Formats: sequence, structure tokens, C-alpha cells
Amino acid sequence: MISMGKPLVGIIMGSDSDLTVMNDAAEVLELFGVKYELTIVSAHRTPQRMMQYARTARKKGIRVIIAGAGGAAHLPGMIASVTDLPVIGVPIKTGSLDGLDSLLSIVQMPSGVPVATVAINGAKNASVLACEILGIKYDIIAKKVANYKENMRKDVEKKVSKLTSKGFRKYLKNK
Repeated sequence: MISMGKPLVGIIMGSDSDLTVMNDAAEVLELFGVKYELTIVSAHRTPQRMMQYARTARKKGIRVIIAGAGGAAHLPGMIASVTDLPVIGVPIKTGSLDGLDSLLSIVQMPSGVPVATVAINGAKNASVLACEILGIKYDIIAKKVANYKENMRKDVEKKVSKLTSKGFRKYLKNK
């Protein structure tokens, strides 16, 4: 793991029900060898904990915060309002509005309080983005991101070759 013993990324979520999505963020960070911490920080139910987390993250070594939230989804924006660290918001799909409420709550931040926002349930992309940010300072992380993207490119090229040689009907049968 990269970071001299301290986590570089904080993964937070408003509720344990968000863990089924946010575990994807942890898995990607593990793939890249980036140390992280993962916890529940509710903007509405534990506002003091949220403020404490945001105010102390940098001192703990955190360099990027990934915040997942559903519904009103205030967590990413509230964290961003208190810290100077980059915050990446992950809108969590909800039952009532399919995550659109979460997406709009996170993406519509006022001027001066940015939150980078990924797709609904896009925790994997949040971690890739966090690694790209960290890659500015840590060459080893930048190389791992480059290799990850190169492997994706190679996978697509293999699929193109298979589709071209077999035709779409055989391709779909063997998929």
C-alpha cells in the first residue's frame, strides 16, 4: 500500500446502506495499492462528527475524500464546505427517484464550493479519479492508473477483433 502508513483517501458515506455501492471505491483503491479509510459520516444524523471529520482529514494524511450519499445527499457538499481537500461525490441510487435527487444535490454546488461528481453509483470512477489526483504527486499511482487504462483499451481491442471475425450473432451467442 502507498502512503507511508497513513490513508491517502477517505471514503465516507451517509449510511451503512450505501456500503453496497461504496465498497467498489475501496476495491479499486486496493487494486491500485492506495491506503484508505472507510467510515459512516451522516450530514444529518451526526453533523458534529461530519464537521470533525472534514476539519481533521488533512492532519490525518487524507488527500482526497470520496463521499457517497443518497436522497438529499448533503454529505459531499457539506464536507467540501469545511475542508480544502478535493471532494468527489458519489450519488447513491435511491428507491424514490432512482438517484436523480442525489445526483442533482451533489452536482449543483454553489460557486467556490466544488464537488467533483461521478455517475449515480459511480464509486469505481470516484476511486479512479482520486488516484488520478494522487498521481500528480505519486508517480507510482500515476503508472498504475496508466496501466489500468491500457488494459481496458486492450480488452476493447480484443472484443473488436472477436466481433469482426465472428460476426455479431456468434459474438452474442458466446458472450
